[in-house]
Amino acid sequence: MSRDVPQEPAAETPAVTLWIDADACPRAAREIILRAAERTHTRTWMIANHALPLPPSAWVKPRSVAHGFDAADDLIAASLSPGDLVITSDLPLAQEVIERGADVMTTRGERLSADNVRAKVQMRDFLETLRASGEQTRGPDAYGDAERREFANALDRWLRRHT
Repeated sequence: MSRDVPQEPAAETPAVTLWIDADACPRAAREIILRAAERTHTRTWMIANHALPLPPSAWVKPRSVAHGFDAADDLIAASLSPGDLVITSDLPLAQEVIERGADVMTTRGERLSADNVRAKVQMRDFLETLRASGEQTRGPDAYGDAERREFANALDRWLRRHT
């Protein structure tokens, strides 16, 4: 996969790329990402297993993958470079890309790292086992104003440090 974007002055082209696991990315988070990528001239790929309605952009590109289990995850993991940022709430994907040297952030602004992702995967697996046995578990809280603010602030902090 080419990491090229339309021609911009080389001095203004950041070395990092944002990879968005767009299948479960809330629309409000996508809008924040679009604005941030345009503002900072950061290459951004929105990867999904369906077509995404995005406005024209020199910096943000959609990429549809074949329908299939983990097709978007596989493309992201295979395409990123160390130091890139992956935005996802998919914990197995987060674990894989952290091992490949990328940074990971959820759409709620939480940074996932080698220090915390393994425990989160184990908790997810435990809760999945509970649900399979008939136990009722709570899903995530709604994505509201506080979550949008936290994500926007976390993304801005990351972009300031890396672009």
